[in-house]
Amino acid sequence: MTALSLQRVRAELGSREVLHGIDFSVRPGEVLALVGPNGSGKTTALRCCYRALTPTGGAVVVDGTDTADLGRRELARTIGASTQEPRVSAGLTVRESVSLGRIPHRGWFERATGADGEIVETCIRQVGLAELAGRDVQALSGGERQRVSIARALAQQPRVLLLDEPTNHLDLRHQLTVMNLLRDLACDGLAIVVTMHDLRLAVEFCDTLAVMHDGRVISTGPPADVLDDTVLGGVFGIRAVVRSAPRLSMEILGLADG
Repeated sequence: MTALSLQRVRAELGSREVLHGIDFSVRPGEVLALVGPNGSGKTTALRCCYRALTPTGGAVVVDGTDTADLGRRELARTIGASTQEPRVSAGLTVRESVSLGRIPHRGWFERATGADGEIVETCIRQVGLAELAGRDVQALSGGERQRVSIARALAQQPRVLLLDEPTNHLDLRHQLTVMNLLRDLACDGLAIVVTMHDLRLAVEFCDTLAVMHDGRVISTGPPADVLDDTVLGGVFGIRAVVRSAPRLSMEILGLADG
C-alpha cells in the first residue's frame, strides 16, 4: 500500500515552471530520499506534498486521498514536515515549541492533556534534546533548532514524515543520530521522505532514491540500482568509487569532481 504519491505533479515559482510532471511514491516503513544538485526541485517537490506550494498540475495523494481535498488540520494529522530553515517562535522553550505539534489533535478550545505532554517528552528525547527542553529556542544553535523542528513534526504523530535536509547544520554524531532515528521510525511503519545532499548517508540509511535533475525525476529505485556511472557523472558531475556493502549492497568510498 502506498502512503504518499506524487502523480505527474507540476509546479511554478513566479511564472517559471520548476517541476515538470514528476512521479514518486513511498510506502509505510520506507525511507525515500530525494537527491540531486542544487536547484533540481527537491525542496519544491516536498513543499507540494504538505501544501506550502499548490501544484499547477497533477495530484499529491496521501492514503488514497488527494491532499487538495483535506482540511488543514486533517492534513497536519496525516503529514508532518520539517523545513530546511525552521521558523523560530520568539520566547518559546524547546518543550513549548514541540508542543505546537499537538495542536492538530485538539479542538479549538481544548487544553493539552497529560497524554499530549508524554508524547512531547518522548519526541524531545528521540532527537536528543532532553537536557535542553526548558531552554529558549532562540538561544540554540542551528543544528539544535533543526532537531526541535523534527521533534515538532514527530509530535503531530503523522503517517507520513517529510524532512528537508534533516542533517543540515548537524555534526557527524547528530547526523547519525537523526538518520538512525529515521530508520527506527520506518521500522515502526512511518513513511518518510527526505531531501539530501550527502549521497553516502542516503545510500547507508535510505531504502529508495529518487534522483532529480532540472525539475524532473530521472531515476527511482534502490541505491545500488540508481547510482550508476551515468547518474553520478551526468547529474552530479562526479566520479565515485563504489563497492558492495552489507546492508544496502553498495557503499560510496570516494568522490571526485568529474
